[in-house]
Amino acid sequence: MVLTHNLGFPRIGKKRELKFALESYWRGESSLESLKQQAAALRKIHLLEQNKLDFTPVGDFSFYDQVLDMSFTLGNLPKRSRNFTGEELDNYFRVARGQTSKSCSSCEQIHAGEMTKWFDTNYHYIVPEFDENTEFKLNATRILEQIEEARALGVNTKPVIIGPVTYLWLGKSKDQSHRLNLLERLLPVYSQLLLDIKQTGVEWIQIDEPILVTELDAQWQTALEKSYHTLKHVNINILLATYFGTLQENLQLLCNLPVAGVHIDAINAKDEVIKVIDWLPTHKILSLGIINGRNIWKTDLNALLDWLEPLARLLKKRLWLAPSCSLLHVPVDLESEIQLDSDIKNWLAFALQKLEELEIVKTALNEGRESVVTELAKNAQAIQSRKNSTRVHNPKIKENLAKITSQLGKRTSQYPVRAEIQRNLFKLPEFPTTTIGSFPQTKAIRATRTQFKNGVIDFEQYQHIMQQEILHCVRVQEELDLDVLVHGEAERNDMVEYFGEQLDGYAFSQYGWVQSYGSRCVKPPILFGDISRPKAMTVEWIQYAQSLTSKPMKGMLTGPVTILNWSFVRDDQPRSTSCYQLALAIREEVLDLESAGVNIIQIDEAALREGLPLRQSQWNQYLDWAIECFRITANGVKDQTQIHTHMCYSEFNDIIEAIANMDADVITIETSRSDMELLDAFEDFNYPNEIGPGVYDIHSPNIPSSDSIVALMKKASEKIDAKKLWVNPDCGLKTRQWDDVIPALTNMVAAAKTLRGAV
Repeated sequence: MVLTHNLGFPRIGKKRELKFALESYWRGESSLESLKQQAAALRKIHLLEQNKLDFTPVGDFSFYDQVLDMSFTLGNLPKRSRNFTGEELDNYFRVARGQTSKSCSSCEQIHAGEMTKWFDTNYHYIVPEFDENTEFKLNATRILEQIEEARALGVNTKPVIIGPVTYLWLGKSKDQSHRLNLLERLLPVYSQLLLDIKQTGVEWIQIDEPILVTELDAQWQTALEKSYHTLKHVNINILLATYFGTLQENLQLLCNLPVAGVHIDAINAKDEVIKVIDWLPTHKILSLGIINGRNIWKTDLNALLDWLEPLARLLKKRLWLAPSCSLLHVPVDLESEIQLDSDIKNWLAFALQKLEELEIVKTALNEGRESVVTELAKNAQAIQSRKNSTRVHNPKIKENLAKITSQLGKRTSQYPVRAEIQRNLFKLPEFPTTTIGSFPQTKAIRATRTQFKNGVIDFEQYQHIMQQEILHCVRVQEELDLDVLVHGEAERNDMVEYFGEQLDGYAFSQYGWVQSYGSRCVKPPILFGDISRPKAMTVEWIQYAQSLTSKPMKGMLTGPVTILNWSFVRDDQPRSTSCYQLALAIREEVLDLESAGVNIIQIDEAALREGLPLRQSQWNQYLDWAIECFRITANGVKDQTQIHTHMCYSEFNDIIEAIANMDADVITIETSRSDMELLDAFEDFNYPNEIGPGVYDIHSPNIPSSDSIVALMKKASEKIDAKKLWVNPDCGLKTRQWDDVIPALTNMVAAAKTLRGAV
């Protein structure tokens, strides 16, 4: 009999219940006990929703991030957060965001942990911190309590933890020591954790080692071998899980590790399955991730069964089935979508629907296809409907792609010529100040947008209210004495969704929320067809904002690569094809902004890095088309138009040449959480254009002092010519409150003026 399991489930709830519970607590409006109760209620719902599985994951729930959970389980806390005498969860939030509930008077602020992307996803994790003196001390309470919760519900559980080698690989050493030097200290703690879990009576534990789909040198490969030869002595069944890519040179290593079973991503590594079957010892379980855990299209179940049935006959009870990875990366329930176009809805599957697909496949394999003939026929009809839809395919757009030439991506003049023209035009001071684009999205703004969307107010009323918000934003920036202003993006719900709503080829959900980090959720638009821009999307708003001030006003756009990477994209054509379509559409908007007199245009590519293949040997293929798409979007403008771009929370030192090749006049990046470490790349690479290293961590409620900003900028000026430096926050200010933003920006402007006097 084929068995089924899941690697992880979305933790936020169908209606983002966890988000609202967290934010209520952080604002001091509810108690810690209330937060814990709401979290327990959510976990119960999620366990019962997965109860048809043979093994249901526990330990995958998190109040903020599963990597931070692992740090607390292992007792690996940053020095600044040790010796905290309050509630552990308050300390946890201090590490995550620098601050806990505003009602906790004894919970002093600390520097938040560095945050970066989880492999090639838009999920963020808090980076573990190490040094040569790092010690580990087990605290298994969290996972043991969740096991007990599941047992009380009669759910057969499979605890989920991050593996020891991946945990070290994800972290950063704060001194010159090598992370793997800590493995000897770490493994006894993992052994004790497995022993504690074994004593609860669970049969299997899932240990995630996704680094196996990356290029590992001999040290890391040896560390994996050592780890699992050590952990096997606990004598608990380990399912070693990999996902997000192919194993390649690590495939034999995985097959030979002394574990009871392995999970591989059969969406991305389908061609390796036969080889795994050949190499895997016959006493081991093989789990295949057959349902895409990162996209929302229905699985072609009949085609899948054609491929699976021979494997099931071969493997028999050794075959387990699951989604390819945790379902954390998809929305919870398609049935909540009552307004989604019926044709498009029929093509989709969210987390709960993916588990239903898994159940259909299991039944078909165990009892024969005739036992699910109705379900398979319905699925086949949906697959065929999408394949033949004229809403998906537009011949004219394909013709436009065929006309793309390299000339579209070239500026008229080289950067030094443009820079001189722009200096004379804008007459900005040294260390010019700006923000990344968005300002606080207040309850009033969100309520107005909802009223307009629901038809309660008409466009004229909506436009008037939004213009008043823009006016307020402009006046605040003038009072703060910022040098380059933005309109604040009051009219925008999300930096990707806003554009997708105005592009042909996109559809939108009501409740398709996915966690990005902590309480921050995004609702990725659904890219279902060929893309075009019917009309201008931002020009009127930016023109209005520019009319309010004599200072330069930035036009704010999201770039094609970020729109692509933060969407649920088509799986019926290469990602690059969709990206070129987006590039042509956003290029039209750039040129319209320029024609309207907007001379500074920011095209955000916050997600450029997360699209990188996990194997460095494949990077160039991605970067070639990704950078070309940005250049097509940006580089049709005249020399006097200054192009900015922004990247947030992404390690980019190893792709600095590709970023320079984007040829943006100014790039703004995150550097405050990493204490300017991201600027190390500029020691060896002479970045030719201007750069704004973010000095205000907007993901923390902490307000930076002027002195701390000056110190960060002085660090930056050690690596970059001060004449090329801008002063700006790490990211947009949408999620902050005005009470936080105004003092922080006041300090930022004061720091810039101090720096000007010091030059």
